[in-house]
Amino acid sequence: MSPTCTPAEAVAIIASGHRVFIHGMAAAPQALIKAMTARSNELRGVEIVHMHTEGEVPYAAPDMQGSFRVNCLFIGSNMRQAVKEGRADYTPVFLSEVPSLFKNGTLPIDVSLIQVSPPDKHGFVSLGVSVDATRAAVLNSKHVVAQVNRNMPRTHGDGLIHINSLNAIVEEDAPIPEITAKAPTDVEKAIGKNVASLVEDGATLQVGIGAIPNAVLDSLHGHRDLGVHSEMFSDGMIDLIERGVVNGRFKKLHPGKVVSGFVIGSRRLYDFVDDNPLIAMLDIAYVNDTATIRRNPKVTAINSAIEVDLTGQVCADSIGSQLYSGVGGQMDFIRGASYSEGGKPIIALPSTTHKGISRIVGLLKPGAGVVTTRAHVHWVVTEYGAVNLHGLSLKQRAKAMIGIAHPDHREALEKEAFDRFG
Repeated sequence: MSPTCTPAEAVAIIASGHRVFIHGMAAAPQALIKAMTARSNELRGVEIVHMHTEGEVPYAAPDMQGSFRVNCLFIGSNMRQAVKEGRADYTPVFLSEVPSLFKNGTLPIDVSLIQVSPPDKHGFVSLGVSVDATRAAVLNSKHVVAQVNRNMPRTHGDGLIHINSLNAIVEEDAPIPEITAKAPTDVEKAIGKNVASLVEDGATLQVGIGAIPNAVLDSLHGHRDLGVHSEMFSDGMIDLIERGVVNGRFKKLHPGKVVSGFVIGSRRLYDFVDDNPLIAMLDIAYVNDTATIRRNPKVTAINSAIEVDLTGQVCADSIGSQLYSGVGGQMDFIRGASYSEGGKPIIALPSTTHKGISRIVGLLKPGAGVVTTRAHVHWVVTEYGAVNLHGLSLKQRAKAMIGIAHPDHREALEKEAFDRFG
């Protein structure tokens, strides 16, 4: 049986120069994070590795620079300023490959700080709402420290860990961070309908979080026999499951199951996945492997972008040279869907920003990161329609993209296209 102790006692294992992994998404263990940060005066050069985390990140404060330095594998809103100011680093990596960083020794982990459900009668705790790359970190970490929280759902799949594998346990309950979906705008509703028109009955969905994915899900209530194999999902999926629209009937892998790596949303979502055998929370190296994705039929992968140029280059992780998010799983699913029989890789975005600036551009901003190359892109969708760029020449692509741009910007884009392609 692993020892139960206070947060301060649990994080005493962390030493200067250690690399510390922190459980991500809505599972960041705040009690352990606060206790570790409280030791800042005695720690130097601790590298913290994590993907996006909800909640506070006190170790990233300006006065913590000598003690902690964060290496983000995905940049959340709470880390953008630190990365922008050079106080934190960003490592671009496909989400499917994050577990391999821990397994092959590229980023060896000294200590993992995780948050889990209480143990069941057999002594197994669950990684709950975030299995993704955390499972690999735990299995390849020298020391594992866990905050046991009764509010953490017990999920089925790869996230079950025996309590004897934990080096220290802190019993502290706290709310799991929630994200409440906002009502979609008219533009987002239009995009949702355009995307939904591409989704065939019997398709396997990959969809993320946010206004556009929610608008897509809202438009799928008339569909039948959909499946889900996605790196994550949120509240919008629940109604489709409960109404039988999502039943996984035609999936070849895990038929009847909803496969995911992490979930984030409201308490309703967390209660829904709690001890629900319908939900399989699996290792992200498997979930996002293109060889896995392609085995399901009609994989329809719906992803977003910051801007797309006339040739189909997709920038999704930066605004110019300013880093905004990360590579994530976009390319994993864009490629996997393109290999799937009847699959449709989709990039969906509003035609303009809130300030009216076109998000379909002649050239990407200087320093912009290309997450999905023009050779990989297929469908691009805005509120003005959907176009399939696959197999089109650059000149044909430009014409197609202009057709789904905002009317106010089409003339300027046509001039750019003419100057470039004739």
